[in-house]
Amino acid sequence: MKTCQFASVLIFLFLGGTHAMGQSKSNISGIWFNTEKTAQIEIMEMDNGIIGKIVWIQNANNPDEEKDVVNSDSSLRDRPLMGLTILEGLKYKDGIWSDGKIYDPESGLSYTCELNLKKKDLLEVTGYLGDSWVSRTVEWNRVR
Repeated sequence: MKTCQFASVLIFLFLGGTHAMGQSKSNISGIWFNTEKTAQIEIMEMDNGIIGKIVWIQNANNPDEEKDVVNSDSSLRDRPLMGLTILEGLKYKDGIWSDGKIYDPESGLSYTCELNLKKKDLLEVTGYLGDSWVSRTVEWNRVR
């Protein structure tokens, strides 16, 4: 009887643990306001990791005509901001999505980044320039 109870507890812990991990991993999916609340980014899981695309731009007369005019690569300056992938390649490990890239359309530069879900509706976004000791962290809020 004790062996059966022990096995039941192990199965419960295993299944509960994998459910919690899967649930935490998927909690990042959704639409998020950037720090200034001037854009919304939809974060979704893809086969090669997490990606994020711009889905709304504040005060844009015609969002489809907004272009990536400050991109450091002049050949990309004519691409539209609406639908632009600004997060890519993020992989989940130990509660953090890391080893990805984030593109800042205001500066035209890309950074290494990691995401940390601080609360259900609060996402900490850290971008690294070069070595990890040069970084900037901002907070994004989930759109309700």
